[in-house]
Amino acid sequence: MTIVSLIRANSYEKAALRQSIETLLKPLGGMAAIVKPGNRVLLKPNLLTGSRPTKECVTRPEIVSCVAEMVMEVGGKPFLGDSPAFGSARGVAFANGYQEIVERLNLTIVEFHGKRYPTNATEFNHLRLSKEAMEADVVINLPKVKSHVQLTVTMGVKNLFGCVPGKMKAWWHLEAGKDVNRFGEMLVETARAISPNLTLVDGIIGHEGNGPSGGEPRLLGLLAASENVFACDRALLEILNVSPELVPTAAASLRLGVCPELAEIQFPLLKPVDLKIEDWKLPEALVPIDFGMPRVLKSTFRHLYIRFIKEPIKLYANR
Repeated sequence: MTIVSLIRANSYEKAALRQSIETLLKPLGGMAAIVKPGNRVLLKPNLLTGSRPTKECVTRPEIVSCVAEMVMEVGGKPFLGDSPAFGSARGVAFANGYQEIVERLNLTIVEFHGKRYPTNATEFNHLRLSKEAMEADVVINLPKVKSHVQLTVTMGVKNLFGCVPGKMKAWWHLEAGKDVNRFGEMLVETARAISPNLTLVDGIIGHEGNGPSGGEPRLLGLLAASENVFACDRALLEILNVSPELVPTAAASLRLGVCPELAEIQFPLLKPVDLKIEDWKLPEALVPIDFGMPRVLKSTFRHLYIRFIKEPIKLYANR
């Protein structure tokens, strides 16, 4: 039976957070059951943007720091990686307070590079995925609970779309975004191909309303973890009181048979009903997933400008 571990957690303070994550992972066997000595471990946070560092748009660095330390303690070799929509992983991470943990723990931040890997759905075999993610010994997925103006809610499955490198994500919006069901299936197949060993969700403070970046912070006071990313998302939707049919990734995971029904999920600690949120704010209105060609080109130009001009100039100015 699939296990989803749920706990209350209200603090990012180091000692309290460490205790919370240890409690969270205990039903899964602890970090030692996930990471073996010598494993190269990709930590995949949500590094969406550097433009709103106070609005809880990204996974908190405190979460990443705590997980990285626990990986090191069992002999693993953690590194960070993501492919932000705008700018570099390093630039977005540093804009959101990651510099201290990166330097203290000597963590490498990798920029994802694409390679074709086979998927379970032949129509998505041309999907380019990050070789850094696919070739890691262990992948720990560290998403944030957020509302999303295109996908209603974004958590573990959508966070793995960051393993599609560079502006390929925008092209997938153009190619698959005309059919919301197909787009959801593409995200599910991406998550299934990457197959994270652990998904640990930052739900202490979420981001509600017009997310993934245009909303506002919201205290949720919870952490979730599972070896099954689809089950983890399903449990969180139950907590947020959001029907899976409203979320393309959740609907696709159920349709494709990769997500267990709620009754088939074991909750060894708290159950979704114990953490129920009745007034979580969804987007005021959904916007189309489809990116038209002009938007793709504009997005690509903006990404290249931030990554290769704006970020280097800022770095030079700070010397």
